[in-house]
Amino acid sequence: MTRLTLFGRELCHLCYDMERALADCRDKYDFELEIVDIDRDAQLVAQFGSLIPVLMGGDTQICCYHLDDKALHAYFKKLQ
Repeated sequence: MTRLTLFGRELCHLCYDMERALADCRDKYDFELEIVDIDRDAQLVAQFGSLIPVLMGGDTQICCYHLDDKALHAYFKKLQ
């Protein structure tokens, strides 16, 4: 199963929106979602601070701010 990581913050409406959008994708793609609060790690704040939410698949940035369905599809297609 593929693991995706959503980097975000608490009380971030864009982060909640992307999390909900990803939940809707579970029928189409088989993945585990790890949610990471960047505010718990200064290095993550420096890396992602103004980009959140950021969706990553391993070391690959899939999208940020809003779920990009085309980018997510392309990511899973590359894995096949």
